[in-house]
Amino acid sequence: MTASCQVCGGPIESDGGPGRVASYCSQACRQRAYRERRRPADVPARELVSEIGDRLGRVRLNPGLAFHADVEALSTRFAQLRRLARQAHQGADRHDGAAGGGAGDTGFVTPAGVTNPDVPGPGVTESGVTNPDVTDPGVPNPGRSYSADDTLTALIELHRRELRAHCYRMLGSYDEAEDLTQEAFLRAWRARETLEGVDNARAWLYRIATNVCLDFLRRHNRRPAPYEPVPGMDSGGGPPPPRMPWLQPFPDDQLPQAPAHRHEPAEQAVASETLELVFLTAIQQLPPRQRAAVILRDVAGWSAQETAELLGSSLTSANSAVQRGRSALRQALPGRREDWSAGAPSAEDLALLQRYMDAAARTDIDAMIELVREDAVLTMPPNPFWFTSRDALFAFVRPNLEPESPMFAGHWRHLPVRANGQLAVAGYLRRPGTSVFRAQLIDVLRIEEGRIAEITTFEPHLFGAFGLPMTL
Repeated sequence: MTASCQVCGGPIESDGGPGRVASYCSQACRQRAYRERRRPADVPARELVSEIGDRLGRVRLNPGLAFHADVEALSTRFAQLRRLARQAHQGADRHDGAAGGGAGDTGFVTPAGVTNPDVPGPGVTESGVTNPDVTDPGVPNPGRSYSADDTLTALIELHRRELRAHCYRMLGSYDEAEDLTQEAFLRAWRARETLEGVDNARAWLYRIATNVCLDFLRRHNRRPAPYEPVPGMDSGGGPPPPRMPWLQPFPDDQLPQAPAHRHEPAEQAVASETLELVFLTAIQQLPPRQRAAVILRDVAGWSAQETAELLGSSLTSANSAVQRGRSALRQALPGRREDWSAGAPSAEDLALLQRYMDAAARTDIDAMIELVREDAVLTMPPNPFWFTSRDALFAFVRPNLEPESPMFAGHWRHLPVRANGQLAVAGYLRRPGTSVFRAQLIDVLRIEEGRIAEITTFEPHLFGAFGLPMTL
């Protein structure tokens, strides 16, 4: 009995016995069919480009509020276009390999770097060292040689996420981390011809990115300072929290896919995967070189000697910076990691988050109050408002939540998201007299002992980075 493969049309031989007839002639065709089924049904790129072009032509430059709204409306479309571009880039080698014939051409249907994002691309080893003898099994061109351009492109794709997270820890701002990561890659591109003599290309990229961040911090003297009292506002009786107007959230789905290096407990100041806002606020209080030393040593996982080389300093100087930084961090952070680390959310935490969103949708203020600790802290970077007690917080927001109030802002809907390793919600507001819920804020939550202990409220311009629409 003979059947035809559903992918390449080739014959499938069967012994005629009982059972289901095979649909594919080989494992390669089965993988190809699986990819086609899993491919997301995004808007076609041509239509998306046309829509973006049309919207760009209608952007209002004045007034400033309209300009901001129009640009924010474009951000989601650009995020979709970036996703399509990534898929096209990842599939380029696969399609090239398929063009050579049927599945019998090779036992692999994709290069390793496509099916496993943690495997380096052509010409790059696991440690980031160039390896010109590596060939791409998915491309029928075994004699292909890779230039410095090819090698650097593969390196950038391999380390893009971890370098962006590194810049974010140095700066605390998603926008600036994105900009400086691109600046680091531009510097690397200009120096790409020197890659041939580099033993560890990952360290080479880290050094460039660290220097870019240190250059930025030299130009911008940023250190958290306590919030100032706001005239006429009761902020609660607790001490003012540190203020970081530049602080922005980081989407969890953009974190590096491979876990960071871990250290022995005696060497570990903080867990290496941390991006929690408490940690970010604390580490931003360190001088830039101490900050870089601690992040390189305790977060990125470089050895003492490697940290010294990345900072361009002596081993003694680097170790001193790390020790001083660790000491300052221990003073800035709560005594136990359990007091500030988010960790993996429990079922109770997720249920609490759902109750929080439901209460907000019902404008049930009493239910919301029950979910918040009495000593809860709320900050709203870059705004100067802050609260250190539940009573002060709800005295401020109640007039905006009560439908009977002349200050009623409107009805809310929330979507759950993850930011900085913490539970968070994206809030959409439908103002009275309107029918559309518009992006309003991102609340990053810290839950402690079954209640919300801290809320950090951010403005909505990063909805696109979180893959969220600007309206519902």
